Amino acid sequence: MAIEKVAVIGAGVMGAAIAAHVANAGVPVVLLDIVPKDAKNRNMLAEGAVATMLKTKPAPFMHKKNARLVTTGNLEDNLDLVADCDWICEAIIENTGLKQDLYKRLDEVRKAGSVVTSNTSTIPLKTLMEGMPESLKKDFAITHFFNPPRYMRLFELVGGEHTRKDALDDLREFADIALGKEVVDCYDTPGFVGNRIGIYWSSVATSSAYDLGLTVEEADAVCGKPMGIPSTGIFGLGDLTGIDLGPKVIASMLSELPASDAFAKEYDPNHPLVAMTAKMIEEGYTGRKGKGGFYRMNKEGGKKVKEARNLKTGEYAKAEKPQLGSVKAAKKGLRALVEYDDKGGQYAWAILSKTISYAASLVGEIADDIIAIDTAMKTGYAWKYGPFEQLNQLGNQYFIDRLEAEGLPVPEFLKKVGDRPLYKEEGKDAYYMTVDGDYAVVPVPEGAWMLADIKRGNEPVMSNKGASIWDLGDGVACLEIHTKMNSIDQDVVAMLQEAGKIDKKGFKALVIGNDADNFSVGANVGLALFAANAAMWPVIENSISEGQNALMKLKYAPFPVVAAPAGMALGGGCEIVLAAAAVQAHAESYMGLVEVGVGVIPGFGGCKELVMRAMLNKKRPGGAMPALSGVFEAISTAKVATSAAEARDMMILREGDRVTMNRKRVLADAKKRALEMVEGYAAPEPVEVNLPGETAAAAFDMAVSGFVTMGRATAYDGVVSEQVARVLTGGNTDITEPVTEKKLLQLEREGFMTLIHNHKTLDRIEHMLTTGKPLRN
Repeated sequence: MAIEKVAVIGAGVMGAAIAAHVANAGVPVVLLDIVPKDAKNRNMLAEGAVATMLKTKPAPFMHKKNARLVTTGNLEDNLDLVADCDWICEAIIENTGLKQDLYKRLDEVRKAGSVVTSNTSTIPLKTLMEGMPESLKKDFAITHFFNPPRYMRLFELVGGEHTRKDALDDLREFADIALGKEVVDCYDTPGFVGNRIGIYWSSVATSSAYDLGLTVEEADAVCGKPMGIPSTGIFGLGDLTGIDLGPKVIASMLSELPASDAFAKEYDPNHPLVAMTAKMIEEGYTGRKGKGGFYRMNKEGGKKVKEARNLKTGEYAKAEKPQLGSVKAAKKGLRALVEYDDKGGQYAWAILSKTISYAASLVGEIADDIIAIDTAMKTGYAWKYGPFEQLNQLGNQYFIDRLEAEGLPVPEFLKKVGDRPLYKEEGKDAYYMTVDGDYAVVPVPEGAWMLADIKRGNEPVMSNKGASIWDLGDGVACLEIHTKMNSIDQDVVAMLQEAGKIDKKGFKALVIGNDADNFSVGANVGLALFAANAAMWPVIENSISEGQNALMKLKYAPFPVVAAPAGMALGGGCEIVLAAAAVQAHAESYMGLVEVGVGVIPGFGGCKELVMRAMLNKKRPGGAMPALSGVFEAISTAKVATSAAEARDMMILREGDRVTMNRKRVLADAKKRALEMVEGYAAPEPVEVNLPGETAAAAFDMAVSGFVTMGRATAYDGVVSEQVARVLTGGNTDITEPVTEKKLLQLEREGFMTLIHNHKTLDRIEHMLTTGKPLRN
């Protein structure tokens, strides 16, 4: 049964956010909760949750209009709303009795064949289904989302002994394609996969920091980027998720685990950190949502100062940047980190030795294979590498030898592996180690491949230091940018130019995309700063011209070009997207023309393209100024769409452009889109627009001057915006004179060159390169 309508029961933070993400998928969803005592508005919990989410940052909704897909109600008056739902997801408090009472009520009104699931993270499925009717047992599963549901990609799926296979198949497909999740099939064990390992890891990491005498800052410096863990580190993560959550999840986990489990054996309720944490919670120090946590912001001399808690005394002091040799050594890899002879190296080994061993002892018990466990930690806890990928970097034999040397137990699974790698590549295939100690091919689901799967065992069609072109098969090529942060330099521009004539090599379509976190963060401004400081003005202007020419060739190529952005597509990266004939964007694409932040204007055709789209939009309000005002505001304020849905509002995406929810399906969908366009494809006809000229530019300049006077913009913001206005309004023209793309590109070059000569622009570029933040000069 296809899932076309969903109900979520429970409008707490998690339930409401699940409903919001279902709406993000374009699927109608019912959100119900109880009627509070003496409530005048009986739907206040569900309605209030939606209202809160519309103001929440980061936003649960990818677009505010998605809230219209959520129908709110209450469990007393509106239970009948679930009658036509295909999936009913329960997300109420973790109380078995209350959940079972709810299931009985749902079973009376739900339609035949609908699936009922729980978002529980602590109660076993077997327990939830005790005493339930057989008709419900076959339609029941656990679907565990991670918070926040929009952003965390892990979706743990647990079926019971009675659960229908087709029910699980429907949930798996919906979560994958509609919700964009990485589905991990788990066994019905405590904490499933992500939390089983994650809670253990968290306990080990915090207690080991105390035992080894590390400060909070030192622990987070080691248990962060050097280990492939988010930069919050372990204590910063506690502040983010809530200090009060820790004791609850630990208590829940320990209540379910057998006494023989490593966590149950190792956890010490009398550890000093346990008492400190309890005191912090009692005093309201619950993390970012409270008065502070292991960190807090404190005012000192009128300025905010970040402070860190002393793990021994509980007192706060100014947070200091750690100076650990092990952190620097980690640039050479995990082995260098754990072998470094300081407390940071000892700490890293204490965490990895226990966490990896724990994960290895659970292979086959909590999930079928190491891929599932690694996937859960990467998509549920945002680790760069799962525990077995970490082990692969350390070397399994090295790990075994060191455990044995320290008298630590070696999991049976690792003994089977011996000196062999857990993951390896041979030819065009990737392999992983099975529970039995044999290799199996890493499965690549149809339509869910990444560029790495294409590249494995193959050579690029052409390549340089900045970018490569790969053969995706079926006559479709793929341009991959692979500079740092996928920034655009001369090598990338050169490959864009080559891509514009890929048909000469027998290809009939082109996709532009990659596997990186970001599509492209824009031009390499460091190169521009170097050239400007050396007064290499002709070189700078020529590079702008080459970029414009490359993107114009792609726009007017005789074959379809499909951009496949994911993550950030900023500045020049956004301009590449704008030049494509079609876009297949990941839902979490953050796109915008942000050049004013470094004191210049878009130079590769971004201004030109948005002007054309605004003026040629058949739905635009009358007159040029209303259409151009939105473009002017977006460019002059460096506005960035925080989702593909918002990018459509900004005209970065057009009506026919498409969105893919699952990151792993973006390139496959882009290739499919390109092939659909091939038959009968013809390059677009050149266009002209009538622009209002200098009078309109003066009106924009006056508006910005007002913001400068009010202190909402700096004087130099006004200088930069003046150049934006000049381009958007067509320069020295009037509304009766058609303006060509060529003329607009010329205006972009002139505006860019005028600004790059200004020392205040160079100050902005240098400040951005040094601090990563814009300079408001």
